This record gives sequence, structure tokens and C-alpha cells, in this order.
Amino acid sequence: MDDFQRFSDADIKSVVFAFRDALRTYSDVLNALNVYPVPDGDTGTNMSLTLVSVTDEIEKSEAGGSSQWAAISHGSLMGARGNSGVILSQILRSLSDSFVAAKEIDATAISGALNDAAQAAYGSVMKPVEGTILTVAREVAESALELAKEDISMVTFLESIVSEGMASLERTPDLLPVLKEAGVVDAGGAGYVLLLSSFLHIVDGRPIPPPAEAPTNVRPSDHLANTGLTEVGELRYEVMYFLEAPDESIAKFKEDWATLGDSIVVVGGDGLYNCHIHTDEIGGAIEAGIRQGTPKTIRVTDLHEELGDHQETLAIGKKNTVTVTNDSEYVTAVIAVVAGDGVQAIFDSLGVNAVVRGGQSMNPSVRDLIQAVETITADQIIILPNNKNIIPVAEQVDSQISKTVVVVPTRSVPEGFASLLAFDPKTDAESNLITMSDAAREVLPGEVTRAVRSSETPAGKVEEGDWIGLDREGVCSVSKTIAEAAIGLLDKLIGPDHELVTVIAGEGSSVSCTKEISEWLSEVKQNIEIEIHAGGQPLYPYYFGVE
Repeated sequence: MDDFQRFSDADIKSVVFAFRDALRTYSDVLNALNVYPVPDGDTGTNMSLTLVSVTDEIEKSEAGGSSQWAAISHGSLMGARGNSGVILSQILRSLSDSFVAAKEIDATAISGALNDAAQAAYGSVMKPVEGTILTVAREVAESALELAKEDISMVTFLESIVSEGMASLERTPDLLPVLKEAGVVDAGGAGYVLLLSSFLHIVDGRPIPPPAEAPTNVRPSDHLANTGLTEVGELRYEVMYFLEAPDESIAKFKEDWATLGDSIVVVGGDGLYNCHIHTDEIGGAIEAGIRQGTPKTIRVTDLHEELGDHQETLAIGKKNTVTVTNDSEYVTAVIAVVAGDGVQAIFDSLGVNAVVRGGQSMNPSVRDLIQAVETITADQIIILPNNKNIIPVAEQVDSQISKTVVVVPTRSVPEGFASLLAFDPKTDAESNLITMSDAAREVLPGEVTRAVRSSETPAGKVEEGDWIGLDREGVCSVSKTIAEAAIGLLDKLIGPDHELVTVIAGEGSSVSCTKEISEWLSEVKQNIEIEIHAGGQPLYPYYFGVE
């Protein structure tokens, strides 16, 4: 289509949807480029979820009649997840602002928009690192500005900037040593090339190719790569929230955050900002926002957690379902965070009043938990997070709502079950907090899952694909089979005074495997009583509770 010289508003909408579909198709490729085993490292997933938010907002805007440009801007801000998603949201917001101001979206307008977007991306990051999406965006913009001066067709113009994007991406390992060490290119930059290819796809219909070759043997690294923000990932938590604050207060907010951590990205405007930081001080990071305005939808992720299956994290983009199972008129009610239909059924039978679907790689937000609290009649609420990553998120709910909300810090499903046996709905939440926490501590929890990345652990070297058993301290058994990992875990958990082992079988378990585990318990731990339940939980074939 050499006669194609300018994009209409509808064409840009098509570009955005094509980009969303490309990210969905190639999210696993982008995820595989990461070299640091943390949830925040799943660049493809985070970018994909950001674009889903954008397209959802566009579709809503069509029903409501508001501008697609406002929808792109708002959707990208509200839906951004992780470092890569927040930076991408700034790029999309800047492109949208540039296009809405342009008389026509021709090569000159596109080159200017790409340049504005690159500058905005750099401006959103407190410590820009070269060899990342920032570099690719800048070098593409520089090339586009020169190309726009030439008398060439739109197809030729777009072909050239896509080629420059790919060339810039190939140069990223030369700028960031950790990429060269791992033999990969920058994941965020690879996602940005998909955006450029989406423009070309809409012009002449050519397929969008993979943004980079997926590595076959990525080695773990002590460095955090592909975020565009920092070389060392030693800080424990990723904290993200929306901050409603006056624009003039954001500079002071950034200064406060600079003393608390790194990987800081703050994007937005007109009183609403999407804020991201890596820190060891969750409370301090939130308090800094409170000093300047009102933090909303706080999300906290433990960056030292290495076991979340990056493919399953796509479920985060789905709305965490809140189900009221037994509304109560007693003084106190209980809300549990659960994953798996069987697990939910067990919690229901133990008397919880509502459940929020979530767990490993499906962490609910503060907004989801508040929604659950508001659906319950009782004025005092107890939350059972049942996952260590969800505890700090749940602890933010009380300050955001008029009801009294306490958190029993259950780090596993078996701890949640045990705590409910001590629950008294006629007693206030604070009293229940003491007795339920004590009951939870009486259980030794264990979990079996599959390693998604190679790593060194106290139990020895773990290869990607190995089955690993975890206790409260971390990995304590490693095997090539589920049953052997489970038996190794139970052998370490069960002591001479223990009497009961609860087995909760999830996805990936089998009748034969459960039988092998049960027979081992009967032969080796002869005084142990065994209870087996079908939990249906994802990612973890087995949960164990030893009492």
C-alpha cells in the first residue's frame, strides 16, 4: 500500500488492538528473556495486561461516547503492572497526547510522537539504564525524525523504523552486561518492537514476527535485568499504587521515595499517578504517598518469591471474583483468599463468610479485598490471606474502610484451615486474631510445586522443571518426580509428636501419586493419621498440613 500516507483515528485503534494481540501471542517469548527469577520479571505478562486494560477502556469509551485518546491514556495508566507496564503506559499516554494534537497522523506526526514518547519514558524513571526499552525507544525516535524529512512512502518509513528497532534491540546486550552474560536481548525493548510492527501490520497486512528469539537455556543471574531501572535486585518488595495528589507535590514525593528504594517509576498527571518502587519498607513507601495525597489500589509483591509460574500470571488480569458464601449477622465475619474449587469448598464448610479468588501468581489487590469486606454485613472482619505475598496487601485494607479489619497472617492454605477451627463469630475481631493466629502457628505447612527457573537453594541445585518441596523456610526437597519431592518434604516436616497429616491434592496430582505418598506415610510414619482432600489449586499439586 505505497499510497498509504496517513493514519485515521480508526487506524490507530487497530494498531492498539493488533499490539494487544501480538503481546498475547508472544508474552511467553518476552517472559523467557528475563534473567532474574521474580514475579516482577515477567515483562510479557505485564505488558500484555497493560494493553488489555487499554483495549477494554477503548471498548467502554465507544459505548459511552468518550474519546479513544482519553481511553488509551486512562486505560494504560490504570492497567499498568510492573516496571515494564508502567514505562509502556507512559509511552502510550505520550503517543496518545501527540496524536490528538496532530492535524494529521502522517510520518512527521508519528516521528514527533515517538520522540515525545521516548522523552516521557526517560522522564518517568528516576535512574534510567541504557540497554533497555528506554534505549530502543530513543534510538527509534532519532531515526524516525531523520526519516520523516525524506520523501518516502509510509510503508518505507515504517519498514525503516521497525528495522532500526530490531537493530537497537540487538545492541542492548552491548550496553547492559547482564544481558550479554545471559545471552538475551532486553525484554521490554522486544515488546516495544512489537508496537512498531503493529503500525506496519495495519498499513500493509504483513504478519507481526516474534520480537526476538526465545533463549533455550537462560541462566539465572544475581542481577535484575530487562526492567530498564536497576542492575541489582536485592530489595524485597515491589510496591505499586495509584496516587491521587496535586501535580506540584509529585517532585517531593519522588524525593521521599528516592530514600526508600530503587526501580522508581512515577507516571500520570492531572492529579492521578501510577507509582512503582522496589523497597524493603512497605509502610514507608505507602506513608510517603499519604503525606502528599491518597494512595489507592495498593499492590505489594514479594520479589524474593521465585516460584510463581509466569504463564499463570495472566490470570491476574481477570477480575478476582468475590463470593459471599454465608453472610453473617454476628459480630465478626471471615474472608479467605483461595485458589481452587475444592479448597474453596473446604473453606466454605469451615464457615468463612466470603472468599476472594486468588493465590500464588493471582494476587488480589486492595480493591478486591475492600469489595469483599463491603459485601459482608458484619462490622468487624478477619482476612485470611493464605499466602505470604497477600499478607502485606491485606494489611492495607483497614485504613481504607470504616469497618474494623484485622489480618490473621496465614501464609498457606493449611494454616488458614487450622485458624478457622479457633474462630468464634460472637467474639470481636481482635480477640479472634489472637486465638486464630495461635492455631495457625500449630500447623507445619508444606507445598510441592515445579521450579520455573534454575536456582541454587539450601536443598541443593534446582533445575528448571524440577519438583520442589517447600516448608516455611523455603526449598527443602528437590526431585525429578512429584512423589519423591513430596516424600522428601514430609520426611523433614513430620516429627515424633505429630499425629495428623492433611493432604490437599491440586492440579498436577494423580491417584497413583497420592497413593504412593499415602503408602509411604503408612509404612514410615506409622502413628500418623492421614486425611486427603481434593483442592483443585493451580500450580501446586500438593499442599500438606502437619499437626
